[in-house]
Amino acid sequence: MSSISRSRRPYLIRAIYAWAVDNGYTPYLLVTADYPGVAVPKSHVKEGRITLDLSPMAVRELNLEDEPLFFSARFGGASVDIVVPSGAVLAIYARENGEGIVFGEPEPLPAAAPAPAAPGQDEPPTPPKPGGRPKLRVVK
Repeated sequence: MSSISRSRRPYLIRAIYAWAVDNGYTPYLLVTADYPGVAVPKSHVKEGRITLDLSPMAVRELNLEDEPLFFSARFGGASVDIVVPSGAVLAIYARENGEGIVFGEPEPLPAAAPAPAAPGQDEPPTPPKPGGRPKLRVVK
């Protein structure tokens, strides 16, 4: 058994997302935008944070299975690829009732963390395309 424990954050994010969608709620993700590896439209960041609507109608190609999380969303009419390491997620909750999980603080980076993106990078990088087996998602 490995002495290195995996973060529980990605598992909890997937669980709350599934619960919200199954109950007809709108899942929202609160992200700290200055965390290394986060790629979001900087013009929508307020006080270092951004709230992202993860509802099936608001996003495309949502992948919560891999690290980092990634999807495409529209901002100001333009499609933008969003990349969010799970350690940058501060909360995931249902818009309608506020229920979910608040992590509070960003997760500390592991010792061998990748270097942060260049400052001022407004265009997020293209996320990796999912490989392997096809993934199912709920479409309503």
